[in-house]
Amino acid sequence: EATADVVDIDDTRLANARHWQLTVERDRAARLGVDHALIVQTLAASLGGDDVSYLHESGAKYPVPIRLRLDEADRSNLERLLAMKIGTVHGTAVALGDVVRVEEGAIEQSQMHKDLLPMSMVTGDMAGDTDSPLYAMFAIRAALAEQDDPLPQHYISQPEDTHRASIKWDGEWQITYETFRDMGIAYAVGMLLIYLLIVAQFKSYLVPLIIMAPIPLTVIGVMPGHALLGAQFTATSMIGMIALAGIIVRNSILLVDFINQQRDEGVALRDAVVNSAAVRAQPILLTALAAMIGALFILDDPIFSGLAVALIFGILVSSILTLVVIPLLYYTFMSWREAHE
Repeated sequence: EATADVVDIDDTRLANARHWQLTVERDRAARLGVDHALIVQTLAASLGGDDVSYLHESGAKYPVPIRLRLDEADRSNLERLLAMKIGTVHGTAVALGDVVRVEEGAIEQSQMHKDLLPMSMVTGDMAGDTDSPLYAMFAIRAALAEQDDPLPQHYISQPEDTHRASIKWDGEWQITYETFRDMGIAYAVGMLLIYLLIVAQFKSYLVPLIIMAPIPLTVIGVMPGHALLGAQFTATSMIGMIALAGIIVRNSILLVDFINQQRDEGVALRDAVVNSAAVRAQPILLTALAAMIGALFILDDPIFSGLAVALIFGILVSSILTLVVIPLLYYTFMSWREAHE
């Protein structure tokens, strides 16, 4: 509750329910002339009800029982229940409280379990300027770590020590972790497939690394772009970064392929590199501009805004840097290889 912007805090722990046990005082009941069976029967009929007669309706296959019991207000009020009169063998009536002993106790509630381990779930929501629950999680985590004997905290795996209380972060954190984990795997698989395709095209294991070098440059545009617009880095932003890898590689292939064409025509390496940037700059920038304009239409969408921000700023920065980085890297690599041949 001391964490800023955390509201609607609740937990799954249930307070023990109060209950009262009524025990018949046999000696006192015998002195007053009250039969023990009558006391039990009266309590059972008052609390649970008793069928005193049946209503026979014409055309009905079975008779309808007439059940007699106290109303809910009297059943839930111990004082009224103890004041209820019970007949004696002497023809008089005594209060139920005169022949029973009342003992108050508590009924333990059921304990929730997960993976065969007892657990209590604490939930909360966010309000104010902090819209992501992860920020509150990090704040609570830091506060718990400052305690004298902090509880162990688990983020991915389940607690293993069943003899000590511990904390397992779940909910929004688990969803975020699984989403970005799967996105990261997809990103790695995409990089591998792109590398294999470029190897098949250029028949080289080093040239694809040069062509894929501008991919990290997308981060220079994506992260500052999110900060500039005040947008959160979401799963759709990660999808945008995966898409950027293919777009940037296409630009690099255009440059390297043009350099190779120039080299096949007998143009010097230096001139071929310069010509590639000069000739391919216009189609690369026009294609980048078209993709950025297309992404503008989903920029205000609450779900796909992260995708739009990643595409716009990632394409803007990486397309410009690709025209500089690829020619320099390829010229350096080819000069080194020719010098060692």
